[in-house]
Amino acid sequence: MFFKVKRICSIVAATLLLNATLVLVQSASVFAADAPVDLKLNVRSAILMEASTGQVLYEMNADEAYPPASMSKMMTEYLVMEAIKNGKLSETETVNTSPYAASVIGSGGLLAPNEQSTVDNLFAAMSIYSANDASVTLAERIAGSEEEFAKMMNAKAKEFGLSDKAHFINATGLPRADMGKFAPTEVQGETMLTARDAAIIAYNIIKDHKEVLKYTATPSRKFREKDKSPMINWNWMLEGNKDNVNFKKYAYQGLDGLKTGSTKEALYCFTGTAERNGMRLISVVMGAPKEPDRFIETRKVLDYGFNNFEFVPVLNAKQEIEKLKTVNIKKGVATEVPVVTQSELKVIAKKGTPKEQFQITAEPLADESKLVAPIEQGQVLGTAKVTYGGKEYPVNLVASEKAEKGSWFRLFFRAVKDFFVDLFSGAKKG
Repeated sequence: MFFKVKRICSIVAATLLLNATLVLVQSASVFAADAPVDLKLNVRSAILMEASTGQVLYEMNADEAYPPASMSKMMTEYLVMEAIKNGKLSETETVNTSPYAASVIGSGGLLAPNEQSTVDNLFAAMSIYSANDASVTLAERIAGSEEEFAKMMNAKAKEFGLSDKAHFINATGLPRADMGKFAPTEVQGETMLTARDAAIIAYNIIKDHKEVLKYTATPSRKFREKDKSPMINWNWMLEGNKDNVNFKKYAYQGLDGLKTGSTKEALYCFTGTAERNGMRLISVVMGAPKEPDRFIETRKVLDYGFNNFEFVPVLNAKQEIEKLKTVNIKKGVATEVPVVTQSELKVIAKKGTPKEQFQITAEPLADESKLVAPIEQGQVLGTAKVTYGGKEYPVNLVASEKAEKGSWFRLFFRAVKDFFVDLFSGAKKG
């Protein structure tokens, strides 16, 4: 009877604990569970993402696919920068412009057939002036043809985990009809992206190739020194335009990228990024009816982010976690070693969020082979996790001091002691 009562009490306690945990998790999802914010945007879709974590702070029709126009060049940019990083391409290398590349319609019109240009200049033309001819020239250099490059773009889309709606047919974002006889035959359909897809591409560019911002932040640049007029950046919101009489009313503090796009089908689109007080945001708006609207609506999205969210320091570096101050180890002089956080952990959260909404848990490594002495100071022995907004943020727990390996003599007598402790404990329970 005693054991039945004890078991029932245990089940009740476990149920109460589970319910309490669910309440805490639900309360931690504060901005994820809140009623959708209506920014009254005049666009087809939009999204706002924090750039270091990928945390989504706002979305509107973010999973509906639309033509992205030249915003698809972000994927072209990524693959070019990847080729440079991998040593397959050099910024100083000169590349030949094919007759096809020179003939591509739309933005650009800078290159003549068989003109030689450096990768640096071509990349600047693509990222500042959205030059289609430069984009195709780089694509042909990397993949041999634009169609093969489009296959690389689609492969990278899968690698990034983009939606199954994400699709690329060329390096430029032009619709198939505008490609005429040069339209791809093996890659079907049209270029399509959701706002979330565009944000994820931007997230990966900034994470892996942040040097892109030195190009995208440039308000104007000459393609050739002898050119009379410079290439003017299509991004009116650049902070560098704050003194430009034509664009200063659109200039936005901290904004240094990333990519505009417009076609008849796509209307006006813009993926923006801005950094203030150590927090970088990525915004996407798709399908604005007029060119100024894409910047006016982007301002609303970014203002919402900077006005309502901040990084909250939840854990300090070398901090002891109350729920796991030590980790048990084997074959050591000591049987446990104290652990602390390896680094600080900041979480993006709504301003004024109570500390109680950041739930902290900790556990030792599952791989017990790494919990055997000797243990070096700074060795990873566990993980602490902060849960907030329905997302987990991990940080390593490391040994705060060394733990020497015990001698065979010590380990032998410890084993004997443990044997008798277990024996007498079992006898008492029986």
